Amino acid sequence: MSSRAIAILAVFASAALTGCGDSDDEGSVPGGADPDTVAVIQEWADELRAGDVEAAADRFEIPSTVQNGTPPIQLLNRDEVVAFNESLPCGAELTKAEQSGGFTIATFELTERPGPGECGTGVGETAKTAFVIHEGRIAEWRRVVDADEAAPPSEGPVV
Repeated sequence: MSSRAIAILAVFASAALTGCGDSDDEGSVPGGADPDTVAVIQEWADELRAGDVEAAADRFEIPSTVQNGTPPIQLLNRDEVVAFNESLPCGAELTKAEQSGGFTIATFELTERPGPGECGTGVGETAKTAFVIHEGRIAEWRRVVDADEAAPPSEGPVV
């Protein structure tokens, strides 16, 4: 093998190894949020999407605060945390995580998931949630409404 071919292989091998490591997908989630925070959100979303509500519930601090189109609710025990996670009809694939003040705003693509509920027409849509992660656990989970979602439909002609 020529020295040029060896050099090219070395570059490709180096590039491939640069992407490897102990972290699963934190590096592949754009947005610049703290990698440890992204890891907690990613693991929660992966577990919920797989239908493992118990494991997803383990990611929450007790007590924790949730807000999903409701006034904030404080979850005071594990049963309440499990019930909250069961109430989410969709699974979610984390696609972006950005820092905004004390919150990490996570953008998800919605999916079906095993278990109660059905995502239905929500599949493929996006949703945003503001998280506060404290000592590796979800302390706050708050649904974020995009400005586009809240905007009234335009009055113009329908094409």
